[in-house]
Amino acid sequence: MMDLSLKEKGDDRSERVEDSGTVSDAAGRGHVATDIYGNAIVKFDPVAERKLRWKLDLYTVPTVALLYLFCFIDRANIGNARIAGLDADLELKGFDYNKILSIFYISYIIFEIPATITCKWIGPGWFIPATSLCFGVASIATAFVHSQAAICGVRFLLGIFEAGMLPGIAYYLSRWYKRAELTFRLSLYMVMAPLAGAFGGLLASAILTLDHFGNLHHWRMIFAIEGIITICLSLIAFFTLTDRPETAWWLTKEEKELCIARVKSERVGQTEVLDGIDRTKLIRGVNNPLVIQVAAIFLLNNITVQGLAFFLPTIVGTIYPEYTVVQKQLHSVPPYVVGAFFCLVFPALSWFLDRRQIIIISTSPLPMIGYAMFLGTKVATARYAATFLIASTCMVLGSLTNAHISANVVSDTSRSSAIGLNVMFGNIGGLISTWSYPITDGPDYPIGNGLNLAAASMILLISTAGYFWMAAENKKRANRNVEEELSGLRPEEIRDLEWKHPAFRWRP
Repeated sequence: MMDLSLKEKGDDRSERVEDSGTVSDAAGRGHVATDIYGNAIVKFDPVAERKLRWKLDLYTVPTVALLYLFCFIDRANIGNARIAGLDADLELKGFDYNKILSIFYISYIIFEIPATITCKWIGPGWFIPATSLCFGVASIATAFVHSQAAICGVRFLLGIFEAGMLPGIAYYLSRWYKRAELTFRLSLYMVMAPLAGAFGGLLASAILTLDHFGNLHHWRMIFAIEGIITICLSLIAFFTLTDRPETAWWLTKEEKELCIARVKSERVGQTEVLDGIDRTKLIRGVNNPLVIQVAAIFLLNNITVQGLAFFLPTIVGTIYPEYTVVQKQLHSVPPYVVGAFFCLVFPALSWFLDRRQIIIISTSPLPMIGYAMFLGTKVATARYAATFLIASTCMVLGSLTNAHISANVVSDTSRSSAIGLNVMFGNIGGLISTWSYPITDGPDYPIGNGLNLAAASMILLISTAGYFWMAAENKKRANRNVEEELSGLRPEEIRDLEWKHPAFRWRP
């Protein structure tokens, strides 16, 4: 058993801590793992931590990563189905395709925060497999639609069932990992978004080589086969996904205590990792100024990411109009492979530096250059090269923004509402993206490319301003008298302060 050390000297805010005990004490309900200044009072054995991380990586990440892969495939496969005959079979004209895409995001946005809070209430170990099962069923149902009204109804249901996936998984992993570790672990499942673009294109190409699947043909086979795979994975997840450290059969008693104490050691004034749902904390999560800033960035980013998912096969088709359907599908794969590479490298750098804001700033230039190339040239090879620049760093912000928010909220409840708000904003960006490439704007799509260039530029401006705001705000907070501001407050009132706690510091 590791000892709980006294921290006599930390940063310039610390003082001697009188409490002492064991890691078991720090992990227990009703015990804090920080002093009143937010400094951790627990010193952990690095060897034990490393062993615990390996276990967590093995038992938590693979299941959610596979589920998110097919979550994104089931959402974006409509882009593959479109060039395989969906438009003609459903007699879609004009803006009909854009309307179908919009329906998905309307339900997604409406149910985003309620779904994330439901995930906390039920427990992610049950919620994530259940909602995955439901959107798998919705994907199969899409294979049997014969009208625009029917596909709109199914896509609305798909939006409801997928609403809790991205924020739910981010919230789930925040129960297990420290803030510096979380960014890279989020990237291990967020990398599935670009991989879904790559793998989805390959899978769709392979499916379309079949003559039929049962009595289904052409694009209908894509939805049916991919939906069946999703259902199978979700059923397995009911048995492989552990809800929280206390119920993890694969952790020893000491490892459970270490896991809980590590997370608590970064949450000033908190006496438990999994607190009850509390309205004050829910509000603290959504009115956190950093959360609002990051959510605005994620909104702008998703105009690009979701637009790429839905329209890249179409864009490739306008660049190489003489290609077959399968060739167009295959040419949409390589940009996503590049995106997947950056999706891992940038979060790994963030983990090493324990910094997120500066990494967010650095993601903007390459997409800006890519969209400028789209606007500035009609040379096919140059425009195809631009898709690689765009896909490179635009995929990174899914993990970075959610990890950044998780690092800058305190309680489990506020984290659930904050991540839900971020993803809701992101899907407002997704809704905008469904109208960014209208068919009347082809084949060069100046409106969509101009919009995305403006969005990438705004991300650069907002994130840079946010970086300097955090530094200035932390400087002001350093002059506050912690003891004086906390005197007379009850323990529960101190816990509810969240980011308004005088010892709280923004973590860039």
